[in-house]
Order: sequence, then structure tokens, then C-alpha cells
Amino acid sequence: MTAGSAAGADRERGLPDRDRDPAAAGLPGAGSAGTRSAGTRSAGAESAGAEPSAEAELAAAVGGDRRALARLLSAVENTPRRWPEIGAALVGHVGGAQTVGLTGAPGVGKSTTVTALVRAYRRAGRRVGVLAVDPSSPYSGGALLGDRVRMSEHAGDPGVFIRSLASRGRLGGLAAATAQALRVLDAAGFDVILVETVGVGQAEIDIAALADTTCVLLAPDAGDDVQAVKAGLLEVADVLVVNKADRPGAARTAADLTAMTRMRVGARQPVVVRVAATLGEGVDELVTCIAAHRRDLAATGELDRRRLARAADEIRGLALTALRDRLAAPPHDERLEELALHVLAGAADPWSAAERLLADLTPAQPAPSR
Repeated sequence: MTAGSAAGADRERGLPDRDRDPAAAGLPGAGSAGTRSAGTRSAGAESAGAEPSAEAELAAAVGGDRRALARLLSAVENTPRRWPEIGAALVGHVGGAQTVGLTGAPGVGKSTTVTALVRAYRRAGRRVGVLAVDPSSPYSGGALLGDRVRMSEHAGDPGVFIRSLASRGRLGGLAAATAQALRVLDAAGFDVILVETVGVGQAEIDIAALADTTCVLLAPDAGDDVQAVKAGLLEVADVLVVNKADRPGAARTAADLTAMTRMRVGARQPVVVRVAATLGEGVDELVTCIAAHRRDLAATGELDRRRLARAADEIRGLALTALRDRLAAPPHDERLEELALHVLAGAADPWSAAERLLADLTPAQPAPSR
């Protein structure tokens, strides 16, 4: 399966059961002051072959149309030009979902743990969205999207929606559109959104900036006690999960991690949980730890601080993307080549050339009037 085929709406798995009045959800269709109208389409959208508006698609998704939700997710993944329109439609309808990130090296059982968590949350009556990021081939650009296959037991559950995203060469464990896809699922009314990263290394920590709670998964005997105190991925964990706890070495790994957390004076002290996801053991304890962490964040104000930092990161990322696009377009691409020739000839240094390019991209602001 190629990355392009990842956008197909037919691959989606279920949708929250939205048989209640949209007003009860505080989402499009509520009809109260300050909310958007109930999914009205513009005259252009009504015409044959026209693209429905983002507001109409969101209202349909809230109303239970899984294809509308799939189309919105495909748009944020494949059509960046629609991000402003979709973002505007989501305003006022996001922020209610609990976001949980799961990351770790390949083979530690992330997909199995996600499946077990979905099962636990569904028993509690919560609607769950899943974003599973799969690696793309550096040669063909395609992606297997196999994480969704591992979660097939939830395919018929109307309270679960699973979306695979191809990384498409992006580093850090996430896809470029992960943040926007998360906002769409949030606006569609999911209670919990689980974000599974690509199998990552020690320094790939983008998920920590996106999730309310970050769970870092490890397998037994993943390294010695020196490995446990290294900087990087383990430092961003809110919960350290020793998966495959039924295997030899799990107790030693958990003990090393517990000792590591006690060494970090003044730093966050993550909880260490032992889980055997394939057997369903320890999953309820993991859910309890995630819930406790969320309560602590809310009580201390850290949840608001994290979400503020997330919004700032998202704005910065979008601004940098727009800047790169402008650099690649005429006449700035020609100006860049001209400056590069000056640097190559020794007539300028890279720093001054960069300043000149930025000056061209960002015209000087008029002086404030007195």
C-alpha cells in the first residue's frame, strides 16, 4: 500500500455514535449564539462536483458520517491549501479531548498496547480516536500502514475511529499533519485520542509537545542501568511502560527505570508501570496512571501551560512551512541563487546573505505614527 493510498476514505474504522442533538455536544449544529450553523452548505458546494465546505463536513462528521470525517482527515493530510479553511471551521470546538501519546522503539508493542487501551476505554464508555503513524519507505515513498491492521478487532465498533498516517520522511516520530488531524478528531467529539508514533530512537521526542500525557514503552532488558539514565526519550515520559512484562527481565527493567526516576532531583518523576498488553495484564493500572497524571496536570495548571506551548509550536511550525514555500517560489528562489553565488565567490558570508534574504521576504514595517 502506498502513502497516496493512505488518504482513501474507505480505509477508516468506525465513528463515534453521535445520535444525540449536536447542541448537546457544543459543536456545529448547536444553533446557539456563538456557534456555527448546522452544517449548511454554500451555493457553490451544492453544485455538482463542488467541494463541500469544511463546516459542512465537520457537521456531517459530528452527525455520524464517517466518510465526512475521513474526507476531513484526508484534506489535512494531503491538501495543505485547505488548512486555513478547516482550521477556521474547528475554532471553538477543540480542547475537550484527552490526548495520550505512545512512543518507543520498534517492536516494544505500541500497537498492541494501543489496542488494549482502546478496549479499556470502551469498557468505560469513552469514545476513542486513534492516530497511528507508520514509517514511509525512503526509496518508494510508500507505507504499509500496518498499525491499523493490528487494531482490526475494533473495526466494527462505532465508538472507535482509527486513522493511519504515513510519516512521509518526517523525522521525530510523527507525520506532518498529525497536529491538524488531532484537532479534527477533537472537534468531532472524541473523548480520548491515542497517538502512536513511528518506532523512534532516543532523541525523537516530538510527541511530548503534542500529547497531554506521554507514555514511553520499553521491552524487558532493553539496556543496562546506564541506558536507563541517558538523556532523550526517557526524559520526556510522563509514564514509563515496561511492556511484555510476562517475559524474563521485566522486573529488572522496571527496577532500573524506577531508580532512574529517583535520581532526577527537581525533574518530573514519571510513574513506572508493568504491562503485558497481549494478555491484558496491567492495562487497567496504566489507564489509572494516565488519568491520575491528567488530574495532576489540571490541578497544577500544567495542562494549560502544555496546551499553550503546543499552540505556539503549531503556529511556529505553520509559519516556518509558509516561509519555506515562499523561499521556493519566484522571485525568492532566484534571489536565493543569486545570494548563494555571492557566498560561493567570497563576496558575502552566509549570515549576511540570510539576513538580506529575510529582509526581502519580510518587508520593513512602517514606523508607528506619533
